[in-house]
Amino acid sequence: MVMTSRQVHRDTRTADSVEVESESAPQQAPEERPKIDRMPTTVREFVEWLPELPALRVEVVNGRVIVSPRGNPRQSWIIGQLVRTLGPLADERDWLVWPELDVCMAWTREPLVPDFAMGPKDAPTWGDSEIISNGLIMVAEVVSRSSTREDREDKPLIYARGGVPLYLVVDPEAEPQTMSVWSDPTDDGYRTVTRVKMGEELPIPEPVGAVLDTSVFAGA
Repeated sequence: MVMTSRQVHRDTRTADSVEVESESAPQQAPEERPKIDRMPTTVREFVEWLPELPALRVEVVNGRVIVSPRGNPRQSWIIGQLVRTLGPLADERDWLVWPELDVCMAWTREPLVPDFAMGPKDAPTWGDSEIISNGLIMVAEVVSRSSTREDREDKPLIYARGGVPLYLVVDPEAEPQTMSVWSDPTDDGYRTVTRVKMGEELPIPEPVGAVLDTSVFAGA
């Protein structure tokens, strides 16, 4: 069994802790996305103003608009493994899994596209194409050579502030390759990080409460 759904003890470690300036964050993300019928004046409006870019992901990370391709072959394979591995557990809980989901960060409304996400079927949406971050259960990123800073340093704080309970990082660029789960989100970031070498078992805290056999990702 790849996933064991049970209560687990967690080993904890201390977390290490183009550009447009970001707008100030409102207190609550509305469910309806406003229509932009004028020149954009904020980062979010700029993203909305862009034409459809189906082969690219558009994200805002610390006020920077980042446009990048949607996955290379290794990333796509690992994302597929996440779907196959975590999909049965999601089915048991009546949750959904999404590869490369468009997410609207709660309170800031800035867009991110995690490589993988898991959440309830009734997760709140922003417009008709994005899930609001604090309605999700877990997001995951697969580190690539071009995304090491964002996935390892920037996004943990963004996802924590966005109210995502769990952040999973698959890091085939590390030496040795690792997988980690970040939990206990606060406005200052996740308080707990559990990291293992690829091939070892990774305990994932509640609300998932399961053990992930990371050997299915080894050698990617």
